[in-house]
Amino acid sequence: MITAAGLSKRYGAKTAVDGLDFTVHPGRVTGFLGPNGAGKSTTMRMIVGLDRPSAGSVTVNGKPYAHHRAPLHEVGALLDAKAVHTGRTAENHLRAMAATHGIGERRVREVIELTGLESVARKRVGGFSLGMGQRLGIAAALLGDPATLILDEPVNGLDPEGVLWVRRLVRSLAAEGRTIFLSSHLMSEMAQTADHLIVLGKGRIITDAPVADVIAGNTGTRVRVRSPHASQLADLLAGPDVSVMRSEAGLLEITGVEASGIGDLAAEHSLAIHELTTLNASLEEAYMALTADAVEYRTEALR
Repeated sequence: MITAAGLSKRYGAKTAVDGLDFTVHPGRVTGFLGPNGAGKSTTMRMIVGLDRPSAGSVTVNGKPYAHHRAPLHEVGALLDAKAVHTGRTAENHLRAMAATHGIGERRVREVIELTGLESVARKRVGGFSLGMGQRLGIAAALLGDPATLILDEPVNGLDPEGVLWVRRLVRSLAAEGRTIFLSSHLMSEMAQTADHLIVLGKGRIITDAPVADVIAGNTGTRVRVRSPHASQLADLLAGPDVSVMRSEAGLLEITGVEASGIGDLAAEHSLAIHELTTLNASLEEAYMALTADAVEYRTEALR
């Protein structure tokens, strides 16, 4: 379990993390989201003692990270896959880490096999692809068989098979009762992997809720309508709380009105409808709505 209370971090006049209170519970995958500059990396670094809080506290399994006598057995972390001596082989990198905690050779071989590194275990890390570097970082995080796992962008650089492997891995670890804290910018992947979300914006928590609640609470009903009378129907539906988007001739995507209401209105005016479909909202849509006012670095085209 990870628990933060009033957790803050300032760099001079800039507040990177501002009074966070949250708990990451065991037995589920908790996604950690936010725009660039929101404070996610700083928060993760404070959890594992790489940055010292300016105020507040954060504990892992009841203690600050630095107070654990054998921290690799408590928490495994992948924060920067490139933080490896490039002249070492993958196997020797893991052996060096294992030696600090009295972890045996058998466990080193287990994590090499688990992460699919057998064919490159004796190759120097400096020649690794981005995806292989990520696998090595995950192997290092798993080395101590920890109760808590913190992964920052673990699927970065992985091919589709690797992405699926990470998803299944973290889900299986959560099912064993472990605490999984996972950061990613891939909303489609987070929607399939996470049970719960903590979303940051400008150093503060915007939401802390189950994935389904985040999507339901931040997206309106969207309905696709196909009709030879699309223009007339769009005019009838026009209103301050209704959004009508025309993607092609005869096709509308409408937000703010239920499908039943659109069907009733069309019937009332004798307008034929060839399709009336309620579209499932996406996590990406909910995330964009949540963070619309919290984006610090915005491209000109999106303003």
